[in-house]
Amino acid sequence: TPPDPEGARTHWQNYSGRLEAIDRVDIRPLGAGRIVQVHFEDGSLVKKGDPLFTIDPRPYAAEVSRAQAQVTAAQARASWTGNDMARAERLLADNAVARRDYEEKQNASREAAANLQAAQAALEAARLNLEYTRITAPVAGRVSRAEVTLGNVVAAGAASQPLTTVMSVSKLYASFDVDEQSFLKYINPSRSTSKSVIPVHLGLANETGYSREGRVASVDNRLDTSSGTIRVRAEFDNADGLLL
Repeated sequence: TPPDPEGARTHWQNYSGRLEAIDRVDIRPLGAGRIVQVHFEDGSLVKKGDPLFTIDPRPYAAEVSRAQAQVTAAQARASWTGNDMARAERLLADNAVARRDYEEKQNASREAAANLQAAQAALEAARLNLEYTRITAPVAGRVSRAEVTLGNVVAAGAASQPLTTVMSVSKLYASFDVDEQSFLKYINPSRSTSKSVIPVHLGLANETGYSREGRVASVDNRLDTSSGTIRVRAEFDNADGLLL
């Protein structure tokens, strides 16, 4: 390699690598139901928060209404028992009510307050399930094809079939295996200082040179004893989206 301006020489090593997305998310439904809308075109770019699918929200909206009614009833019960206990407390101070009656009203008020909390929690859960019917992109990137199309019924949970996949594209990783000698001579000494940046240049299969410059982002925590290499991962900007 040619000398740098200070007269020192830079030693380069060549490796074959593989490009990997920094963020890769399999989109799975958190609520069961029928797909009523698909909001993207296969292979398109999406922003974080963009809608991807809509599951029929009507059953979940009905559950929210039922839970809201239960909260209203629980609020009325808690208000009535609270006022009843307050009256009994004033009468108890004047010795106009038995302590047993006061304690019964106190327990009824506490029970009503607990039931109100349970009803409010059920309402929040119902609202959350309703939100799950609108499936959005968790990261910005390129979306794959719709694996489940309009009208199909999907199940909820980690074991369900992915609806599609989103991969980030603004930055990419390039992983490659470095031989032990090169790792010990060049990469490991540079990792000892936090401010050191190890440059990496990348060229595609149809290029004669190395058109992109990145940096080493991470090094694996063990050596592959079968090959005598260690996995290194470099990070590259991909603002033009040409790297896949």
